[in-house]
Amino acid sequence: MANTIEPLSGQRISSIDLLRGAVMVIMALDHVRDYFGHGAWTSDPTDLATTTPALFFTRWITHYCAPVFVFLSGASAFLYGSRAKSTAALSRFLLTRGLWLIAMELTVIGFGWSFDILLRWHMLQVIWAIGISMVVLSALVFLPRWAILVLGIVLVGGHNLLDPITTEGESWTSIAWYVLHQGNLVQGDGWIIFIGYPVLPWIGLMALGYSFGRLYAPTVAAADRRRTLLWIGSGAVALFILLRALNNFGESWHWEPQKNAVFQVMSFLNTTKYPPSLLYVLMTIGPAILFLAWSEQWRGRTVTALVNIGRVPFFYYVLHIYLIHALALIGVAAQGRPISDFVVTPQVFLGDSLATYGYPLWAVYAVWIGVVLALYPLCRWYGDYRARHREKWWLSYL
Repeated sequence: MANTIEPLSGQRISSIDLLRGAVMVIMALDHVRDYFGHGAWTSDPTDLATTTPALFFTRWITHYCAPVFVFLSGASAFLYGSRAKSTAALSRFLLTRGLWLIAMELTVIGFGWSFDILLRWHMLQVIWAIGISMVVLSALVFLPRWAILVLGIVLVGGHNLLDPITTEGESWTSIAWYVLHQGNLVQGDGWIIFIGYPVLPWIGLMALGYSFGRLYAPTVAAADRRRTLLWIGSGAVALFILLRALNNFGESWHWEPQKNAVFQVMSFLNTTKYPPSLLYVLMTIGPAILFLAWSEQWRGRTVTALVNIGRVPFFYYVLHIYLIHALALIGVAAQGRPISDFVVTPQVFLGDSLATYGYPLWAVYAVWIGVVLALYPLCRWYGDYRARHREKWWLSYL
């Protein structure tokens, strides 16, 4: 997640930082579940045949994280561009920031996920998606703003029409399609790359976020902005409900009758993240925009704490990966297993050595709370430090 960029006034937009901070806290829950939940590496928490409501909704709530990160990164790019000296300067910023994020995904972040010094296992996830989307946006910013909006709508709203196009193998054309839309696992001689975030819909979502950023220009009155946010957010939620009820567009997984009302709701909400379907985006971004509309006047200690996290997203992201993985080594050892079980090599990722590892869901929540509480003082310190040292340009990359 790219760092939030200050609006034209030079002051941060608290509601945006609040939303980002909230989803970052939620994000940590999913990653703690990955490294502590029983069977997390070998089972799908959204598989209605095997999951429980508690496990399903623990996973489902974290669906909000990646779309919000990408969408708000686009909005932040617009705000930065409004203060930049030229469109060319904005383009250079997005290009260099995007390439840097991709490099970080493949090195520092990749090592944090695996703890394999040889970096033989890579997951191309949200940082990769943001980086690629920024690189593409660095070219799109030269287009008229209406064209960027239209492109975003087409990519997000129409990419599911490409679902029937699939490929196999590891030719360059197949890999290119995995990167653009299909996703897949690519294996080499002793290494694997899991392309979890095919980029076409994420590029579209960032383009929509870029267009959305105009609502935070100083020429837009707060009351008008809130009214527009309510209309957009409510419209997205209503469109999600309508299309999901029709069960025939914007989602490859159809909902089906279930054994009880709770599982029926779960089936209705069970949309596709890899790549994000139109309904997945509507389901997550709609409520997120409503949150922005409602939260502009919120105050209090909890709000302040979440804002402090939300203003240093990349710092938090990197630290939380390393902390969770380090704690998982203790968790593995506590169950009498070698810590090498959580040095994630291709053999570990593709095998079943972690099938019997893990803790119950209540323990996952306990570790999650501990992780967030441990990271908060560091986030507050770093946010204050960066605010006091705006002359140090390199801090914006951390």
